[in-house]
Amino acid sequence: MRPHLSLDVRNVPASVAFYEKVFGRAPQKQTADYAKFDLSDPALNFSLVSSAGNVSAVNHLGIEVQTVEEIAGWRGRLQEQGILDRVEDDVACCYARQDKLWFTDPDGNAWEIFLVREQLEVSGPLARTGCCVPKGDGSPGALTCAA
Repeated sequence: MRPHLSLDVRNVPASVAFYEKVFGRAPQKQTADYAKFDLSDPALNFSLVSSAGNVSAVNHLGIEVQTVEEIAGWRGRLQEQGILDRVEDDVACCYARQDKLWFTDPDGNAWEIFLVREQLEVSGPLARTGCCVPKGDGSPGALTCAA
């Protein structure tokens, strides 16, 4: 199984340049208004579609990894490319103890690479779990927390 994700973006070439940094490879297909990354690691069929200025609303996007080595590899790549926004180690969020890396694409979509270290008890509303997503407005360290 491989999930498919298609994002509306304002500028396909700018988004392609960004996601080439994230994934370390060029898209399989690209035109002025469309691009497709056929990825095996992570297993993802990922496309970018010109939105004529409108961008879809999402809370955030993420890739879950299984090992400390995988998250370290992602951290190194994102730092090397200069796109790592925030690192969270051993945080309780969404009823789990996790390590997280955050970055934001050119359209303001927040992405997390995360490793779940431990599942926690589901108790109370999400707003009390400490989950915060970096804002995509260019503010260093700015966060939007679960409401």
